[in-house]
Amino acid sequence: QVQLVESGGGLVQPGGSLRLSCAASGRTFSRYAMGWFRQAPGKEREFVAAISWSGSNTRYANSGRFVVSRDNSKNTAYLQMNSLKPEDTAVYYCAAVGVVDASTVRTTGYEYDYWGQGTQVTVSS
Repeated sequence: QVQLVESGGGLVQPGGSLRLSCAASGRTFSRYAMGWFRQAPGKEREFVAAISWSGSNTRYANSGRFVVSRDNSKNTAYLQMNSLKPEDTAVYYCAAVGVVDASTVRTTGYEYDYWGQGTQVTVSS
């Protein structure tokens, strides 16, 4: 089992930045590919970003404003969000899945086995 706890959400003005953290406990964090998803009110959950357990491979739904990273020594994954827009308002979730290949990334929710409880991000003036 892997337990995931997100933090770092909050209220930010348009154009601002936030860094979300996802702290993992349980099994060896470094053998898990990580992903970030979000769900806005009335909308389906959508993929945001993913990173392989080695950190060498990343994927993004949209390039340029968000950066995913991880520190395996701290059992933590991060999502740096820049130039935030009101449409980025959502609950953000991190997710984990055990993988064999260090470069594997997963971009769909059904591929993940473990989920955090989510952290609210609100972009508003």
